[in-house]
Amino acid sequence: MSTTDATETTTARRKPLGNAAKAALGDGRAGSRDAGRKPTTTIIVTAILAIVALYFLVPVYWVVINATKSTEDLFATSGFWFGENFQLWENIRAVFDANGGIFPRWGLNSLLYSGVGSVLATYFSVAAGYALAKYRFRGRKLVYGMVLGGVLVPGTAVALPLFFLFSSIGITNTVWAVLIPSLVSPFGLFLASIYANAAVPDELLEAGRIDGVGELGLFHRIALPQLTPAIVTVLLFQFVAIWNNYMLPLVMLADEKLYPITLGLDNWRAQTDRLPEFYQLTTTGALLSVIPLAILILVLQRFWRGGLTEGSVKG
Repeated sequence: MSTTDATETTTARRKPLGNAAKAALGDGRAGSRDAGRKPTTTIIVTAILAIVALYFLVPVYWVVINATKSTEDLFATSGFWFGENFQLWENIRAVFDANGGIFPRWGLNSLLYSGVGSVLATYFSVAAGYALAKYRFRGRKLVYGMVLGGVLVPGTAVALPLFFLFSSIGITNTVWAVLIPSLVSPFGLFLASIYANAAVPDELLEAGRIDGVGELGLFHRIALPQLTPAIVTVLLFQFVAIWNNYMLPLVMLADEKLYPITLGLDNWRAQTDRLPEFYQLTTTGALLSVIPLAILILVLQRFWRGGLTEGSVKG
């Protein structure tokens, strides 16, 4: 058989290319998908994201702008542009000096409640979620159902029952009255159990048991490094939730020195009817109160993003 005949035979045996394959070969993206690349879809998704971004950023912009104004300019000028006098530093100094310098005390209280509460709640949530995901025991489904029920119950619904309970044991108007409820996070437990079930292979745990590693060692040395994204996520959610919590401190605390920032700022806002200068103190204090949250998110986002993408591409 000649070379020409062999070539014609090979060509005849080839299957004709479909339209999708021809399109992929034509633009150099063999095997790629066209889903989500339509201009209309891109425009709609971008518009929705822009609206959501505006929804969250406009209040922050308003606070930043109005924290630079005097009390007179706060009401005499537009809320979305600067006033005649830029006095941000004077306002910050006034916030720290007001009520005998109580604002730094509120900030330390919020850091105590949020820092200790979020760290311990994250550890407990991840440990319990890991146990629910990797161990089979009697009553597991019941416990899981109670966790889901806890996710559905808002914190405001349990604030008053907690007050009566803590009042009966004499710990209301103390740090413990705010700190103890912060150690429980049903959502964090639920999220950790879902992630542990997917991210921690049973084969890896069995290999550790064969090597003589105990159950606590399996959790701390093998499971925790695999659960970094879940840990960071639960920590962020819990820290923000405790930092912004208003109802629980309102019910539990009577001493102004134990107030977190949220309750302290509301206390200032309540005085604006007879003391208009507290409008400016409340606005500037609100600006200062979001700085720790922004710092925390900026510091932890690389661990969050890196953990979520880890293992997405396998060689």
